[in-house]
Amino acid sequence: MKLKIAFDPDLVALMQAEIAAGEKAVSAVMREASTSLKSAWRGQITGAGLGTRLGNSIRLASFPKSGDSLNAAALVWSNAPVIISAHDTGPLIRSKDGFWLAIPTPAAGKSTRGGRITPGEWERRTGLRLRFIYRRRGPSLLVAEGRLNSKGRAVASRSKTGRGVATVPIFLLVQQVKLRKRLDLKQEAERVVDGVPELIVARWGQGKLD
Repeated sequence: MKLKIAFDPDLVALMQAEIAAGEKAVSAVMREASTSLKSAWRGQITGAGLGTRLGNSIRLASFPKSGDSLNAAALVWSNAPVIISAHDTGPLIRSKDGFWLAIPTPAAGKSTRGGRITPGEWERRTGLRLRFIYRRRGPSLLVAEGRLNSKGRAVASRSKTGRGVATVPIFLLVQQVKLRKRLDLKQEAERVVDGVPELIVARWGQGKLD
């Protein structure tokens, strides 16, 4: 006597369909979650007044690059991690050599190389010498003898009589600065991650009905 067992519907086909639905669900949810996190981080950065350029440093990559997988993953990161981390943690910043941190005033202008101008660059650019003024209360100063131009920047005086020349504060000197925490990227990431399992289950069930 010969026995034959047959499954109706085909069990192998059902399992393959289940796996395919899972792969599709996991991949789709990871792409959606990473896109949502990237948008949320960029929104935090621009909303904190840090500019769209820094916001656009947030990037994402999905894996695999093409097709679907139960092991699908995504990575969201910043191309400016040091700056982002500083605004995300609010660190205490001290001078590397243990002396002063020079914070430029509006009269100092901006660096030609981008970022914050240094006392050395300012002297080379203007041809003026900075003079140190110590203050017991409040930040000490680096000042220069000159005048303010129409843009509010300190420049050398053209007057031969000294008319209009003033002592202009160029840099504030402090020993340390506590950077204000302006971002909370971890909380946003946890919110997105916590919602992933429920979204996968919902999308997986939807895939089986399609």
